[in-house]
Amino acid sequence: MTNQKQETKLWGGRFAEATAELVELFNASVGFDQRLAEQDIRGSLAHVAMLGQQGILTADEVAQITDGLNAVLADIRAGNFEWRLDREDVHMNVEAALRDRIGPVAGKLHTARSRNDQVALDFRLFTKEAALDLADLTRGLRTVMLAEAEKHLQTEVILPGYTHLQVAQPILLSHWFMAYVAMLERDEGRFRDAAERMDESPLGSSALAGTPWPLDRHATAKALGFARPTANSLDGVGSRDFALEFLSACAILAAHLSRLSEELILYSTFEFGFITLPDSHTTGSSIMPQKKNPDVSELARGKAGRVFGNLMGLLTVVKGTPLAYNKDLQEDKEGVFDSYDTLSIILRLYAEMMPKTVWHAETTKAAAARGYSTATDVADYLARNGLPFREAHEVVGGLVGLASRSGRQLWELTDEELRSAHPLLSAEVAQKLTVEESVRSRQSFGGTAPERVREAIEAAKQQMAER
Repeated sequence: MTNQKQETKLWGGRFAEATAELVELFNASVGFDQRLAEQDIRGSLAHVAMLGQQGILTADEVAQITDGLNAVLADIRAGNFEWRLDREDVHMNVEAALRDRIGPVAGKLHTARSRNDQVALDFRLFTKEAALDLADLTRGLRTVMLAEAEKHLQTEVILPGYTHLQVAQPILLSHWFMAYVAMLERDEGRFRDAAERMDESPLGSSALAGTPWPLDRHATAKALGFARPTANSLDGVGSRDFALEFLSACAILAAHLSRLSEELILYSTFEFGFITLPDSHTTGSSIMPQKKNPDVSELARGKAGRVFGNLMGLLTVVKGTPLAYNKDLQEDKEGVFDSYDTLSIILRLYAEMMPKTVWHAETTKAAAARGYSTATDVADYLARNGLPFREAHEVVGGLVGLASRSGRQLWELTDEELRSAHPLLSAEVAQKLTVEESVRSRQSFGGTAPERVREAIEAAKQQMAER
C-alpha cells in the first residue's frame, strides 16, 4: 500500500475539500477487506450480467466490464494488484482499477447498486462459505474422534470419569471420545443451520430502499449460489445477524475445543500420566531439557478467549445502530475473519494430533480404581437387594469415611468391617465390585457399558453416512 496523491473520489462530487490524511487512515478498511476481493468481483460479474439481460446495459458494455473485471481478478490472484489506501475499501479499489483499465464505461457497473448492498453481499458470501468450511472441518475432527472411540473400544480401555475434577465413576475411554463426537455433531449442525439461514442475496437492495431500475434479483441470487434474495431492502443492507450467528457457532465450538484442550493438558502431566502427546505437536523448553509442552492445546484453550471476544465485539457494534447502514458496520469483518482463521487451524491440528496421541491403559485403569469410584456400585448393590437408596448411600458413605481415614480402598476393608456396616456386605461382595464390572453394569441408553458405546458408535457412523 502506498501513499499517493489523492485522486478524485468516486463519491467526491458533493465535496469541495479533500479528505484529511488522518481521516483517510481512520476511514479506510482496505487493509482487511481486500480479503473479499474474490467475492466482490463475483458479485459484480453477476450484477453486470443481469444488467445486460434486463436491457439496462448494452451487450458491448457488458462485455467490456466483464473482461475488465476478469483481468482485475487475474491481477489480484497473481499478486500484481496495487491496493491503495486512498481508495478506501475493496469495492472502490476494484472499481477504480477497472476504470483505469477500460475507461468511463466502468462507471456503468454501479448502476442500480450501492456500496451498502455490495458490502452486504460480499460479506454474506464469505461468511456462508466460512460456515460451510468450518462445518466440514468439524466433521473431519468428528470422524477422527469416532475412529479413536472405535479403536479403544476393542480393548475396553477404562478411564476415570470426573465430576468437580474428583474421581467419580469409571468409564470407557471410548465413552469419553463419544462425548466429544456428540458435541462436534451439534457444532457442525450449528454451522450448517447458520449457512442455510444466511442463504439470501442482498444484492439489489441498493442503499436501503431498493431501486427504480428493473432488476432481476432472483437471477443474481441464483447466479451467486443463493437460495433467494433478501425480502426486505432495509434488512438486507442493515442487518448482520448472519455474522452474529456464525460467531455464536464459532464461540460454542471454541468452548468445546477449549474443554478438550484442558483435559489433554491435564492428562499429559506427570501427575496424571494418562497420555503421551506426539512430538510433532508439542514443544520444548529453552532451559529445561526434560520439558515437553502441550502448546497446541494451550493455544487452543487460550484462543477461545479471542473467539468469544469477537462475538461480544460485534454484538456491541450492532446493538445501537439504527437502520439501515452505518459506518459502524465496517467493524463486522475482522472478528469473523479472525474466528474463522483461528478455528480452521485448531480443527486441522486436532485432527492430526488425536490419532498420534498414546493412551496408557494401565495408568488410566489404576486411576479409575482410586478415589472410591465404585462407591455408587456398592450403594446400588444394597438398593437392588431391598435397601432404600438413601439408606444405602449413608451406609456406603460411612464405609468411604472409614477407608479414607485408614488409607485403604473399599475392597481392602475387612469382612468384619463390611458386615458391621450392613449384613448384606462382605469382602466377597466388595471384591466383585471392580471398575470393569462397574463399567459393564452401566447399561442404560447412552451409558458407558461396552454394548451401549458400540451402539453409539454405529449410530454415529450411520448418521454421518446419511448426511
